[in-house]
Amino acid sequence: MTYRPPKIPASCITAKDAWLSRRSFISYGAGAAVASIVPAVAVSAPISAAKTDYTVADKLTPRNDVTTYNNFYEFGLDKSDPSRNSASFKPLPWTIKVDGMVARPTTFGFDDIMKIFPPQERVYRMRCVEAWSMVIPWDGFPLAALLDKVEPLGSAKYVAFETVVRPDEMPGQKGLFQSLAWPYVEGLRLDEARHPLTILAVGIYGETLPNQNGAPIRLVVPWKYGFKGIKSIVRISLTEKQPSNTWNTTAPNEYGFYANVNPNVPHPRWSQATERRIGNSGFFSSNRIPTEIFNGYGEEVASLYSGMDLKANF
Repeated sequence: MTYRPPKIPASCITAKDAWLSRRSFISYGAGAAVASIVPAVAVSAPISAAKTDYTVADKLTPRNDVTTYNNFYEFGLDKSDPSRNSASFKPLPWTIKVDGMVARPTTFGFDDIMKIFPPQERVYRMRCVEAWSMVIPWDGFPLAALLDKVEPLGSAKYVAFETVVRPDEMPGQKGLFQSLAWPYVEGLRLDEARHPLTILAVGIYGETLPNQNGAPIRLVVPWKYGFKGIKSIVRISLTEKQPSNTWNTTAPNEYGFYANVNPNVPHPRWSQATERRIGNSGFFSSNRIPTEIFNGYGEEVASLYSGMDLKANF
């Protein structure tokens, strides 16, 4: 006897638009009341992002690789740890405090950010200091747009960033012996932060950021090594003095403040002349390619470092 599944009346089938709206509602949240009903885990929701000319000819890295091969030590040291250990992290509700040397210090709610700064699609190369790379379609907006809202003072020269600290949700922050000092911190010169290539990303592949990729908002600076792309940002401060950044503080002989991609400046323990492109494979293809100065963005950013010794200021 052939099994025939029961027919479901059309009136009982949820419309696609309603389902997508529900996904957006769950992902973006609607305050504490919703959070008490629906767990605020990484439920991806579609993002409407405007197409831009910020793209590269390189083949995109498969989404599965982008979301399962990560450095996010707050969730563990192995590349697979962030995707395995971040399900309990609650990216919403979320706020970012923007303060320091600004005329209009402001705390932005994530919902406000999505309304004030419409996302754009930016396809960028991402080069890790560990000599591997990806090509990622980010959805985000220029950091400069957010800085304009708070009106930096004339004496502001740097921008400092800080990641959230939640040991109960981030197992890599638990325990007596820690891999890094928390919170994770980063910094840019103000002109770097205001450069058109520098964005705050809220999504990848047309959907909201997964927890393991820095939900709900992270920094992307494509001409710098990936560790500059601080994730899950809760504070942005403008300063007169150069701020600390985690890896430079942890190992100053290995990781500089600038962290510009440079094939001519080797890491003390490995060469930076080539990189392994994640997702490129095949019998007749090599996934190792030459590394370009400034990750291929030299035409746009080299002028920022005119006259600087890039070996001394690595």
